Amino acid sequence: MRRHARRASTVLIAVGALLLADAAVTLLWQEPVSALYGRIQQGRLEDRLAQLERTPLAAVDRRALGRLDQRRRLAFGARALDRRSEPGDPLGRIQMPSIGVSEVFVDGTGGAALRTGPGHYPATPLPGQRGTVGIAGHRTTYGAPFHDLDKLRRGDRIELTMPYGRFEYRVERTRIVPPTATEVTDRVAFDRLILSACHPLYSAAQRIVVFARQVAAVPRGPGSG
Repeated sequence: MRRHARRASTVLIAVGALLLADAAVTLLWQEPVSALYGRIQQGRLEDRLAQLERTPLAAVDRRALGRLDQRRRLAFGARALDRRSEPGDPLGRIQMPSIGVSEVFVDGTGGAALRTGPGHYPATPLPGQRGTVGIAGHRTTYGAPFHDLDKLRRGDRIELTMPYGRFEYRVERTRIVPPTATEVTDRVAFDRLILSACHPLYSAAQRIVVFARQVAAVPRGPGSG
């Protein structure tokens, strides 16, 4: 647990530094340029995600899934996707209807990954696995997908659509924390999602973190039954 906390802290701090660097680019360069880049990259990710969703399961995987209940099918799908994903690969789609967000999110939170869309913290599980799923995103550059995180309210819906399942979360609260706040990724007694970004805008002094509780999970895609 301590090792996980140290990893989470390192990732949180590193993501903040990357987001701040891109905020500086916004001030020195033109945001429309990075926004256009982000849109182009999202289009490419859309195509790659669609291809991923159409990829048939191996026969051995289909047989294994046929013996599993819903919870274990989702966990199986999460593990399989995690094994074959590399930093920058599309993982799924995040939707926040109340603030008009619908973005493909990718594996990893490195600078190159976050310039294409929101990124999944590699130290956290994927949806379908037990624990706290973590996703970071830009607030000021590359389309600024997380610009309006501060406008999310308790009860707002967040959906993660993965090749293997669809997951619904409801916002519970928002906190402003220091970059060293490792507890935001701690495992709790239920499955949840956190979304994080730098706060305030154009600064990495703090993080805004949205906490959302999973309320539904349904298998989808090949082998979902």
